[in-house]
Amino acid sequence: MTRAALLVCPASGKGRAARMAGTVAARLRTAVDSLDLHVASSAEGTLALARRAVDDGVDVLVVLGGDGGAHLGVQACAGTSTALAVVPAGTGNDLATALGTLSVDDVVGALCDGARRSLDLGRVGNGTWFATVLCAGFDSAVNERANAMRWPAGPRRYDLAILAELAGLRPERLVVETEGGTLELDALLVAIGNTTSYGGGIPVCPDADPADGLFDVTVVSAAPRRTLLRMLPTLRTGRHVDHPAVRTLRASAVRLAGPGWVGYADGERVHGLPLEVSCRPGALTAVSPAV
Repeated sequence: MTRAALLVCPASGKGRAARMAGTVAARLRTAVDSLDLHVASSAEGTLALARRAVDDGVDVLVVLGGDGGAHLGVQACAGTSTALAVVPAGTGNDLATALGTLSVDDVVGALCDGARRSLDLGRVGNGTWFATVLCAGFDSAVNERANAMRWPAGPRRYDLAILAELAGLRPERLVVETEGGTLELDALLVAIGNTTSYGGGIPVCPDADPADGLFDVTVVSAAPRRTLLRMLPTLRTGRHVDHPAVRTLRASAVRLAGPGWVGYADGERVHGLPLEVSCRPGALTAVSPAV
């Protein structure tokens, strides 16, 4: 018997999640034995409902929303036996893409097949969990701008935010400490990837594998703005890692330090640097079609 809870984030996708909720619930009921529906009007309320459902012992927590809602679901499911499923209804949907659940039909198919995956998670100190990418520097500034924009919807919002932030771009001193040593340089951004992508499908850490016990770390060092403009088209293909201004590392734990830098994890603001993050192997069970 499979008990599931559907957590609806009604504001996701400018109300798209709310409009989809009835159809999604009906489809999910064909794949589980019982389904409880939960709707909250705030992030705090959504997290509380997610944790309550997990504490009640549901087998699967299904989040209908974007990466913000998925991030809250991760906080509730991490380190528990409850599996997380994501039905995408937001702007970026990077976790849903990483899980291979691009629609409710993908989730239903995986539930019927009993398809589960164990995924690593990142953890900031002993607090916030993240499933996709933690970033700081230019990319976190892009996140802040994109989150404040009301137009356009979808990945194009991040593309426009990138162009807008380039106008005021300045390198800052960054220290990256891993078990392999310390890197200190003037940098523009750093991304710690558990999965490959953020910002609606930008593969900032193109070789990241969420089941290998390691982060992929991408650091972009100081470079002229014209160089960065030439690099931008390669971001969507992952070829930016071949550029001389880009450094890549692999590590199980990372400490970041830098004045004025703010960390974002799964697209959500964490806090300013310094930050210490660790990879926690197999910390999340996810509903995911066979790859």
